Amino acid sequence: MKVLLQRVSQASVTVENNIVGQINQGILVFIGVEKGDTLAQAQRLAERVVGYRIFEDEQGKTNLNVRNVEGEILVVSQFTLAADTKKGTRPSFSGAAEPQWANELYLEFVAAIKKQGITTQTGTFRADMKVALVNDGPVTLWLEA
Repeated sequence: MKVLLQRVSQASVTVENNIVGQINQGILVFIGVEKGDTLAQAQRLAERVVGYRIFEDEQGKTNLNVRNVEGEILVVSQFTLAADTKKGTRPSFSGAAEPQWANELYLEFVAAIKKQGITTQTGTFRADMKVALVNDGPVTLWLEA
């Protein structure tokens, strides 16, 4: 399981011309689920995302997490994060989890974040989504389970 974190001052996701998720300051999380990923990994990764210190304190050091800054999280499923790009000029998605299992882990990941008291919005699993964001920093990081 892989997540791409982007510290944002705002972000939204639109499906069929309707905004389905929108946040202000916080983290935009793209999540890719791979074959062999587990519920325990989804829960642990959610804990890491909430606790990850990517916001600046008064001294300009990245010592604060999303909870410390009273931020929000927008989670967007993105199976392309499971792509194998080591060979050739076309990505292989054979490592991506089957859609039903990927959706279950995606939902578990979102639930685990919400359980920690963080305001959380989502995209729509398997939909054609348009994501808009203002990357703050920019700060963009990978986390893997």
